[in-house]
Amino acid sequence: MPTTPTTVSEFIYLASQSPRRRQLLEQLGVRYELLLPDADEDAEGIEAVLPGEAPARYVQRVTGLKLDAAVQRLRRRRWPAAPILCSDTTVALGRTIYGKPEDAAHARRMLAELSGATHRVLTAVAVQRGTKRLAALSDSRVTFAPLAPAQIRRYVEGGEPMGKAGAYAVQGAAAAFISRISGSYTGIMGLPMFETAQLLRAAGFKI
Repeated sequence: MPTTPTTVSEFIYLASQSPRRRQLLEQLGVRYELLLPDADEDAEGIEAVLPGEAPARYVQRVTGLKLDAAVQRLRRRRWPAAPILCSDTTVALGRTIYGKPEDAAHARRMLAELSGATHRVLTAVAVQRGTKRLAALSDSRVTFAPLAPAQIRRYVEGGEPMGKAGAYAVQGAAAAFISRISGSYTGIMGLPMFETAQLLRAAGFKI
């Protein structure tokens, strides 16, 4: 039976295009190399929501699919072995999943629905080393103050919502909208530091 390597790894592969996840790994002092999708990979298709899918199940499934794709990518490229880290974040209001906005109008609609309400931010993290896969889920709550249409319009016109789950970035100008946070701030950013550190240690990475 294959066994998981027991030696300490000097770096990990990060299979994510998010600059926020890179920043958070650097904050932990983790050396990483990017393992990004090839041009012919359907990276966006992986994020499609299944009918009736619960938010927690969705974000964990998508993270697993991203990690599957990253493992195959590493094999194709024949790069040196090292732990691979993947993560995915989604915003949910009830059972409604808010992914990345398609355009400015979509971003405005999302923010109008989140206005004055408490929503969940779920970030799943998964690490694979050899045949061993480890995973964790961060579940946080964010409360938005009531937002005026003019506030939403100005924020969207600034461009920050694009490419962000729920059409906002907690570390950006949207911080002015948030009256309360419960949970992991870094999880809301896109990579929960506590859970990530635990998974990397378990995978043989020294932090």
